Amino acid sequence: MATMTPPSGDLKLGPGRDSRIGKALFLPVLENLGFDSQFGPYYIGFWNISAFFSGLAFTFIWLTVMLSQVAWNPIAFAKYFVVLQIDPPSARYGLSFPPLEQGGWWLIATFFLTLSILCWFMHIYTRAQSLGLKPYLAYGFSGAIILYLAIYIIRPMWMADWSEAPSHGIKALLDWTNNVSVRYGNFYYNPFHMLSIFFLLGSTVILAMHAGTIWALEKYAAHEEWAELQAPGTGTERAQLFWRWCMGFNANAYTIHIWAFWFAWLCGVTGAIGIFLSQPAFVNNWFQWGVEAGINFPQAPPVGP
Repeated sequence: MATMTPPSGDLKLGPGRDSRIGKALFLPVLENLGFDSQFGPYYIGFWNISAFFSGLAFTFIWLTVMLSQVAWNPIAFAKYFVVLQIDPPSARYGLSFPPLEQGGWWLIATFFLTLSILCWFMHIYTRAQSLGLKPYLAYGFSGAIILYLAIYIIRPMWMADWSEAPSHGIKALLDWTNNVSVRYGNFYYNPFHMLSIFFLLGSTVILAMHAGTIWALEKYAAHEEWAELQAPGTGTERAQLFWRWCMGFNANAYTIHIWAFWFAWLCGVTGAIGIFLSQPAFVNNWFQWGVEAGINFPQAPPVGP
């Protein structure tokens, strides 16, 4: 197999599709991890530069504020890293800008984090367009963005209270998830949470089945999906026969990705709807909602005649 010759020159900037920085490196070890051996070069444009620097600003604020919480002690910082956090403003501030140590840092960090995420979305969207691809990667990323915006921006602003958003921290986000579930009557009875979990588990099953099928047929070159779609060979034919015999229907190399895409995208979107509806203006107690909807037993048995 011929080895691709790295492009000449270290730097080429501009609006064209070939704009990049750095030479391509070839790392054979990447092939053992399922990747191509070529690493780089990188495209440099407005959106990914903006995403990089805004993400760097968020990371700097997040780590610096947490480091200050342990009196700038690096050992304590490493020891307590998973439980350190930047808290949002308390409820008494509403949507106003509080002092930095009382939630101001959280607002600034959240601004840069949101900006970084949106800029990265624009980066992958515009890159796909410039290369003549349909921007389905950006569409898939939008599912996660919708969930993020619902949790950190839309729901707190709708409730006029930044304290409804999670703190920035590893354990803090898990605590927020648990606390919201307890506060609003158990998320197990939230139908959109049910759908989100269904799509989460469904997408993992679909992707695992697809990966297992392709891997099993690797010796027939089924992993060369594009070539097989152009001129189907034994790998694709055997995979489709296997699915028909085992599943009763055929998901080919294209449609299986469509199924996985929608399952993964809907996981984030249905989760966002469930989170947004969990507030006094809509549903204050999902357990009671389940009782009234007839999907849960009432707390007290009905009294007989």
